Amino acid sequence: MTARERVLMAMRREGKPDRAPFEISWGAFTPSVMRVYKEKTGSSLDPDEYFDFDTRSVNILPTKKLTDFKKYYDETFSDAVFFDEWGVGMVHGSTEHFVEYKYHPLANYETPEEIENYEWPDVDAEYRFEGLADKVRSYHENGYAVMGELYQTIFEMSWLMRGMENMLIDFVINEEIAEAICERLMNIRINQAKAYARMGVDIIRLGDDVATQRGPMISAAMYGKYLKPRYKKIIEAAKEINPDILIFLHCDGKVEDMVGDFIEVGVDILNPVQPECNDLEKIFNLYGNKISFWGGIGTQSTMPFGTPEDVRAKVKEVQSVLGKNGGLLLAPTHILEPEVPWENIIAFIDAAKTSRY
Repeated sequence: MTARERVLMAMRREGKPDRAPFEISWGAFTPSVMRVYKEKTGSSLDPDEYFDFDTRSVNILPTKKLTDFKKYYDETFSDAVFFDEWGVGMVHGSTEHFVEYKYHPLANYETPEEIENYEWPDVDAEYRFEGLADKVRSYHENGYAVMGELYQTIFEMSWLMRGMENMLIDFVINEEIAEAICERLMNIRINQAKAYARMGVDIIRLGDDVATQRGPMISAAMYGKYLKPRYKKIIEAAKEINPDILIFLHCDGKVEDMVGDFIEVGVDILNPVQPECNDLEKIFNLYGNKISFWGGIGTQSTMPFGTPEDVRAKVKEVQSVLGKNGGLLLAPTHILEPEVPWENIIAFIDAAKTSRY
């Protein structure tokens, strides 16, 4: 059984493959863990190649568009501030690769017209996808399932551009602004999703953290008004081109009360199923015949603080709960942080590779 066959069988819940497919979230490590990886393995390969994950990923090419986003701000910036292609200003955080988002280009906008006239990035331009179809084809020829990345789909990007407090206020009292931002983002994401579907990816990975570890960050009514119908349109656009494409949704936090909404808009795969704040047995019993699962191995608990034996036991436990019907891809719930011992990474990979139903 090839890796691609294994992933598709599991994620389509068409039976139990020879073993559970696996990956390490985002196929990478934080910088210090990456240094340990290179020291321990002596390899120049990416971790997904070295450990032979069942999946490969494609993402859009760098932009050629140069925009001076400082013109959108009424302040002077230090040399420590840098901007992404959306115009969000940030500084490096105190730990590893993390950043602090400090400047939001739409923060002072007051009308939908201003939103529309903003210099939006060209993330859906044709040249950003050049050569990716060939890359997908090559991965397929080598037997791997391929994912197209579309994280920060609507909610996260909306608050990054507007500011979290502003965006949440907009949801309540500035509905025209909220609608304008979400609609613009949806249209961009529809174009990207169509491009991924045309090039033949097996899975499109959407992602928006709309929950904390206590529960949803916004009300069900707000979710239903601003996000749910727009996710549905993005997903329908991709599936109109390729009805067999699988839709993955990443949402950290306690999502037990939201999974039904995810299923209604066409999500096929739930990630990361964070065990520190979700009842995995409950989620499986309620939804295991309607959605597949991707993740389940805690990066706030087992991976950093357990022993290798704990990691192996947790892999078996998660597979016995979320993978009862085969619909599970094993993975840590997030990128691996500096606290994760190398021995635990090896234990996870060995346990995943030898997992059996």
